[in-house]
Amino acid sequence: MKPNWQIEYYKNQRGKEPVLDFIESLPVRSQTKVGASIKLLEELGIEIGAPHVKKIFGTKIWELRILGENSVRIFYISKVDRVFWLLHGFVKKSQKTPKNELFVALKRADEI
Repeated sequence: MKPNWQIEYYKNQRGKEPVLDFIESLPVRSQTKVGASIKLLEELGIEIGAPHVKKIFGTKIWELRILGENSVRIFYISKVDRVFWLLHGFVKKSQKTPKNELFVALKRADEI
């Protein structure tokens, strides 16, 4: 049996974990859905597939997609040794992913 993937949260220079802060700011129902999606990512790894994840074209970033009352997105990257780094989360309010949200994730990915 394959071991599960490990989930890591990006930490900034002050030791804060912005993705955790974002998740905690969501309504309880959304927090529960996000937690279940992260658990699924941890259990299935790269085999999770659509509609749960989507590769962001032209980048090394993946998008964990949580649908519901609030369409939540969490950007992440995968690293060697079966580790996913959660970089940035936001509530998606339009069809297109805002470039500034992607820019935050790309900048954090470069720091790891």
